[in-house]
Amino acid sequence: MTDIRRTLLWVVFTMSLVLLWDAWNKHTGQLSIFGAASPRPAASAPPPGAAPASQVGIPTPIATTAPGAAAASASVPNGVPAAPAVVAPVAEAVVISTDLVKAHFDGGGNMVRLELLRHADVEDRRRHVLLFDMSAERSYAAQSGLVTTQAGMDLPNHYSPMKRVAGPSVLADGAADLQVRFESLGDGPVKLAKTYTFKRGEYTVAVHHEVHNTGAAPISPQIYLQLARDGNPPRGESSFYFTFTGPAIYSEAKKFEKVDFKDIEKGKIGHITSGNDGWVAMVQHYFTSAWLVPAGTPREFRTAKVSNNLYSVALVMPLGEVAAGATTTHDATLYAGPQEENKLAALAPGLDLVKDYGVFTVMAKPLFWLLDQLNKVLHNWGWSIVALVVLLKIAFYWLNASAYRSMAKMKAVGPRVTDLRERYKDKPQLMQQEMMRIYREEKVNPLGGCLPILVQMPFFIALYWVLLSSVEMRNAPWIGWVVDLSAKDPWFILPLLMTASSLFQVWLNPTPADPMQAKMMWMMPLVFGVMFFFFPAGLVLYWLTNNILSIAQQWFINRQLGVNK
Repeated sequence: MTDIRRTLLWVVFTMSLVLLWDAWNKHTGQLSIFGAASPRPAASAPPPGAAPASQVGIPTPIATTAPGAAAASASVPNGVPAAPAVVAPVAEAVVISTDLVKAHFDGGGNMVRLELLRHADVEDRRRHVLLFDMSAERSYAAQSGLVTTQAGMDLPNHYSPMKRVAGPSVLADGAADLQVRFESLGDGPVKLAKTYTFKRGEYTVAVHHEVHNTGAAPISPQIYLQLARDGNPPRGESSFYFTFTGPAIYSEAKKFEKVDFKDIEKGKIGHITSGNDGWVAMVQHYFTSAWLVPAGTPREFRTAKVSNNLYSVALVMPLGEVAAGATTTHDATLYAGPQEENKLAALAPGLDLVKDYGVFTVMAKPLFWLLDQLNKVLHNWGWSIVALVVLLKIAFYWLNASAYRSMAKMKAVGPRVTDLRERYKDKPQLMQQEMMRIYREEKVNPLGGCLPILVQMPFFIALYWVLLSSVEMRNAPWIGWVVDLSAKDPWFILPLLMTASSLFQVWLNPTPADPMQAKMMWMMPLVFGVMFFFFPAGLVLYWLTNNILSIAQQWFINRQLGVNK
C-alpha cells in the first residue's frame, strides 16, 4: 500500500515539474518540450493589387489579409480554386460608435476593427479590448459577400468596393439603434447592399443583405458569412493555463465542434460540412464572434487556410434563383462580444458552449448558475466565489469529515508504524502483515483519506474551469488591492497565503514514514504555489478559501481525536 502511494506521489510530482517547465518555456518564447509550435507570425499581406485567380467551379469564400488587399492563393479543403474577385480600393475607414462598441468598416463593407468599450485590455487598462483588428500585429475580421457556380459571372464579394450611404455615425442619446448601409460600386449587373443595425445595450448586429439583379438573365447566387483570423492566441494570455482559440461550428446533428488551426493547416475536415441549422464562430478566451442564421434553410460549413497563418470559417447559403430585374434579401445576426453565458444561450441553440468547460460542462454549468445567483445577492464576484466554496464544503462536510478522521487515525498510529519499519526493515513481507494488523485493530483504512477527496475532485475542477472561463471576472474587483479577479494578484498576497495554507495542511496531516515521501509532501505545495503566482486572482481566491475551510475542519477533527500537534 505504501509503495502504491509513493508511486502515485512521484507521478504527480514529476508531471507537475514537467508541466511547470514546459509552461515556463512557452512563457519565455522557447520551444515547448511537447513539440507545440511557438506563436505564429502575423499573417502576411500579398502585394497590393494582386487579385485572386479567375477560375470557374464551386467557389470557396476566402479572407483578406488587410483592409483593401486581395488574398493570396487559398488552400481550400475541397481543392477548388477561389472565386474571382475585384479588389477593393484602399479607402478611409467608416467608423461608428454605440454605447458598447466602436466599429470600423473597410472599403468592402466588412467589419475590420471592433473596440469593446466596456472591457479594458489585459496589458494596458487605458485601452479597450480589440476583438476584430486588421493591423500589422493581428488579422481578424467579419466578412460577407456573394459567390456562384455559374460560369463567367462575377458577383460582389468582400473584396468588391462599396460606398457607405450617408447617415449618422454615433448612436444618439435616446436612440434605440444605429444603421450603417453600404452599396456596391462598379458596372456589373448584380448589386449588393449591406445594412448593419447596431442596438443599444447589445453586442448583436443585425446584418441585412440585398441582392439586386439589374441584368437581363437570371442568377443563382450564394451568400457567405465569414470570420477570418490569424492563428495567434489573444494578447496577454497566460502560458500557465490553456484556453482554446479557433473556429467552432454548431449543428443539431453534431452539436458543438471545435476546429484546431493545426487541423485546418493539414487539410483535415472532421467537422460537419452541411445541414439545415447551425452557426459558425471564432472563439478565444472570454470573447467570441459568431454568424447566426435562423434554422430551416440549407447551409454549408466551410473552414479553410487562406494564407500563411490566416484561417477562415464560413456559412455558405444558396439564395435561390433571382430573376432579371428582381431583388432578394437575406438576414443574419453577427455577434461580437463577451462570452456572457446566459445571454449567449438566449441568442441561439448551443451558442453558450463557446464558453468552453470541456469534459466538465455537465457539472460546470450548474456551478456557474449557482455562482451567478450568489452574485445577484452579494453584488461582488469575489465574495460570491468565497460563498460558493463555503456551500460546496457544507455539501461535502460529512465526506470530508470521513477523510479527515481517517487521516487523523493514521497520524495516531504513525509512531507504531514507524517502529515497525525500523524493526522489520529487512523483512518487508512481515512488516506489511504487522502493519495491516495494526490497521485492523485500530479500524484504520489507509485509503480512507484519499477516496472521499477523489470523489470531490471533479466538482472542484469544474469550478476551476468556471472561474477560468467566466468573462464576468474580467475587471471585477474583490477588496483592496484585488481590482481584477481575472488578472494575477499584483502584490502576490493571495498566492503567498495559498502556499502558506497548503504547507500548514501538510503539517496537519500524518507524516509519512518514508523520508523521501515526506519531503515530497512538503515540496508539492511549493511547486504548485509558484504556478499560482501567475494564475488569475479569482482562481487563487477559490483555492485559498478551500484550503482555509479544509484546515478548520481538519483541525477540529484532529482535536476531537487528540492528535493535533
